[in-house]
Amino acid sequence: MTVQDVRAFNRFYTGVIGALDHGRHLYAPYTLTESRVLYELAHDRRLDAADLRARLALDAGYLSRILNRFEEAGLIERAPSAADPRRRSVTLTDRGREAAALLDERARETVGELLDAVAPEDRPRLAEAMRTIRGILGDDRSPGAGEAVLREPAPGDLGWIVQRNAALYAAEYGWNTDYEGLVARIVADFAEDHDPHLERAWIAELDGGPVGCVMCVRDEAPATARLRLLLVEPGARGHGVGDRLVRAVVGFARGAGYRELVLWTNDVLAGARRLYLRHGFTLVAERPHRSFGKDLVGQDWRLDLRGSGM
Repeated sequence: MTVQDVRAFNRFYTGVIGALDHGRHLYAPYTLTESRVLYELAHDRRLDAADLRARLALDAGYLSRILNRFEEAGLIERAPSAADPRRRSVTLTDRGREAAALLDERARETVGELLDAVAPEDRPRLAEAMRTIRGILGDDRSPGAGEAVLREPAPGDLGWIVQRNAALYAAEYGWNTDYEGLVARIVADFAEDHDPHLERAWIAELDGGPVGCVMCVRDEAPATARLRLLLVEPGARGHGVGDRLVRAVVGFARGAGYRELVLWTNDVLAGARRLYLRHGFTLVAERPHRSFGKDLVGQDWRLDLRGSGM
């Protein structure tokens, strides 16, 4: 592969993207950069100004001018960050969420028109090629010390998922082997029959060892994906591992064309519930039950993948 190969691909792809925006309808009345800022704010409610600048590699003055315009237009609100008063939190107002949702709807319709021209039998190959490029050139390619990396399960990892779920939940919550049986069935079903274009599992690795996992599988409801078996080892908590795992599932489910992402958990898993809330999930139902040797309150959570994710 040569530099010319990459440049040729860039010219081709930017031509495709340029062709999507007929008469600047896609982003109007915002610039491409402003639209990207709105997108990031809509899909991650924990961002502050410094996070935005780092994520989008923007000049501080340029980003400040964008945020000033947004604030004057009533799209955002800024305040000292609760986590660090030296930082400024940035949140979308109702008007800002409406603007982000409109841009997202336009993008979905326009890209949908592009995909309509792709033969159905070619779409899985196209999706896999896109994931390959992102995987090779993306942020996960060179993790530093103390930084987690997500990867697909290797031989033996599915067994690790069963073993660690059983051991960890027994140690932390006193759950019995009924839970291990449930996890084993979920993992076995995935191993025996899953569509890699619509279902996926991730292993989080930190300093060369597995420290977490999660799965995204098809749900019985149409156009719905289910998040399952999220786990982070106690020694890896605080490194953003859980956040990265949930973000991977949300991004994959949205890219695969699902309309909703659902999950079932229990109220005793307070850390996981806080994580779901940060990613925009909504609690839709609660039911007491007796499972795994304990009296628990099961919870159903849902995330709408069609709008802004808020």
